[in-house]
Amino acid sequence: GCILDRKLYPFGEIARTENCFTCSCSQDAMRCCSLFHTPIGYDKENCKVIFNKKRCDYDVVQKSDPSKECFVYSRV
Repeated sequence: GCILDRKLYPFGEIARTENCFTCSCSQDAMRCCSLFHTPIGYDKENCKVIFNKKRCDYDVVQKSDPSKECFVYSRV
C-alpha cells in the first residue's frame, strides 16, 4: 500500500482520505488531488475562513457572527 500522513492505504483508488484528498495508490507512486477549493474572493475584513472536515470544504463566515455565511465570489 501507500502511506500518507502516517496512515497506510491499500493499492488502488482511495475516494477520500482523512484529510480530504482523493488518491490513486500504485506500486510506483501515490497521486492525490484535494476535494476542496480554497476561497480567495470574499470580504476579508468582515469574514473568516474555517475548514469543515466533515464536508471537505471551507466555510466562509462572518467574524462577528460565525453562524452566518459570507458570499464567496472566487475559489481556487
